[in-house]
Formats: sequence, structure tokens, C-alpha cells
Amino acid sequence: MSGLVRRTARLAAVLGWLASGLPVRAGDVSVVFDPGHPLPPPGSVTRVLAAGPPAAVLVAVLAPDKLLGWPFPLDETARALAPPATRDLPVVGRLTGRGGTAGAEAVAALHPDLIIDSGANDPAYVSLTRRIPEQTGIPYVLLDGRLADTPSLLVRAGQLLGVPERGQVLADFARQTLDDVTGRIAPLPADRRPSVYLARGADGLETGWAGSINAEMIETLGARNVAHADDGTAIGRVSLEQVLRWDPDVILALSPAFLTELERQPLWQSLRAVRQNRVFLVPSKPFGWIDGPPGVNRVIGLRWLARQLYPQLFPEDLGASIRRFFQLFYGVTLDDRALATLSAPP
Repeated sequence: MSGLVRRTARLAAVLGWLASGLPVRAGDVSVVFDPGHPLPPPGSVTRVLAAGPPAAVLVAVLAPDKLLGWPFPLDETARALAPPATRDLPVVGRLTGRGGTAGAEAVAALHPDLIIDSGANDPAYVSLTRRIPEQTGIPYVLLDGRLADTPSLLVRAGQLLGVPERGQVLADFARQTLDDVTGRIAPLPADRRPSVYLARGADGLETGWAGSINAEMIETLGARNVAHADDGTAIGRVSLEQVLRWDPDVILALSPAFLTELERQPLWQSLRAVRQNRVFLVPSKPFGWIDGPPGVNRVIGLRWLARQLYPQLFPEDLGASIRRFFQLFYGVTLDDRALATLSAPP
């Protein structure tokens, strides 16, 4: 898709958004949908299908009673920490991302008023905003889900779902968190900003590339992602030899099984991050704090990761912030035991 065609398509989407009666800033191109299938009035939206994991978390925190089901399975611990109205929802499959399982017939059978997606507005995802409505007649909207735009995302989604006040409350929390965390880091010179490797999977050899939505928190916090790719993908495989050459200051582990791999494999032990005890298991309940999925669940991950990367700048205990986030976003009150186990290996 050429730049001109992409801009024209997004302009048409914005014009359609304006026609729906929902507010949008002039020049905003972060809302994409097919004007031929106009968005329903917010007050009429009661049944929402999330196209993928980030959108499911978005709907769950804003209007949990409107979410039709999860696009991915949640284990018992995750369900216990998810918004109460969503804990018994079925797994309905996913339209987007790796392992898409929901076809047009299955989508239509759920009778949603609206399909919401959230994430990177690349051509593959934008194309679904036309194809799915053509196949099902159900309006489909894609909202830009980049981390820095989380406050705007929450406002727009709150408007779409008919809960603008809640959207604004969550957006204010996200904005305050982003501003505080990035503001403290901003004065740091480059030589005090660590290099980071994001280790995905049990062997730690899958990673999120620099610039991808899956690893963008690293760069949002002023650190340097050592993994780069020029093929336009977000996630890919690397070799241990590559990681050894990069020799990062910090390793972020998304899987507890990888910590066992570190102990088993002597070559990992030679890395600077391992020698200096700067390998951190990323909390993952009820949803990932850095990725898994790359949604609004990452707001609390901003403070957690900032503390790991820059302990001298973030000396305060995180307990109060974590409790506030869980109460506000998930409607869950954490006791001391639950709080203590959030970042502990299972």
C-alpha cells in the first residue's frame, strides 16, 4: 500500500468517524474503519467482539459487561485477577495476530454490535477493517494501540463503548504514569541508559525487534533494544551466538522456564546481565506487564520496568501503584499475599 493510498484510506476512516458523531481531533489518523459500514451509536453498543488480545483487555477494563468472550485462554490465576464480569467468559477465538482461529461464520454467530481491534495500524490489520464487514455486515474498528498513545486510546474506546467518563478516568491515570516515568528518565545521558534483550519463550531465543509494538516499552523508557530486523516483522528468532555478541546490560524474561534454561546452559552465564544479576522475570498476571498482549495492561509495567532499569531514579515501593492500577483498571483489590506473588515465579 503506497503512502498516498494509506493516507487516503485513513482520511476516509476519519471522515466516517466524524459522521458517527464521536469526537476526533483534527488530523487524527489513528482510528481506521470502513465508512461503508458506519459505526453504531455508542449507546447502542452492548455486544462487543475483540479481534485480538490487546482489544480484549481494552474492552475488559472499560466495559467488561459488553465483552462477548476472550480471544485466548486464561488460566485460573489470570481469571481470578481479571475484571470480575469477564472471569467466566468463554474463549471465542481471534481474528488477528498469530494463530487466528475465528472465521466469518463464527463471528456472525456471536451477533456482536461491533468488532474492536487495537494495535499497530499496518496494512495487514487495516485490510481487516474492510474485509470483515464485507463478509459479516458487522462494523469493525481498528484503534492505534501504541504505548505512548494509550491515554488517547482509552478516551476513544470509552466513547465507542458508551462509557466516556470511565475512559477519561483510565486515560488520566495512564497519562500521569507516562509523564512521571518518562519525565524522570529524560535527563539521563546516553551512557547511563542500558541495553536490553527481551527473551521470549522457554529457550529465550525469540525476541521482539526494536521498533515493534511488542518491545516498544524498552524504547519508551529510554533504553536500547539490542535486537534489530529490517524485514518488517515484530517478533523473530535469534541464535544464542547473536545474544552473546550483543551482551546486553539487562535481560527481560517473559517465561519462567527460561530462568531454568539460564542455569542449565553455561554460555548464558557468560553474559553481562547474568553475571550482574540483571535478569528479570516480567510479571504476567492477569496479563503481561510488557507484552502478552501489547495492550493497556502495560501501563503498570511502565513503573515496574522503570524500577528495574533505573533503580536510582525509582526508589519508591511499587505496592501502592500496583494496588491502585489493579483496583482502577481491573476492579480487583489486592491483599498483601496477592501483591507479593504477582512478580514471583510460579
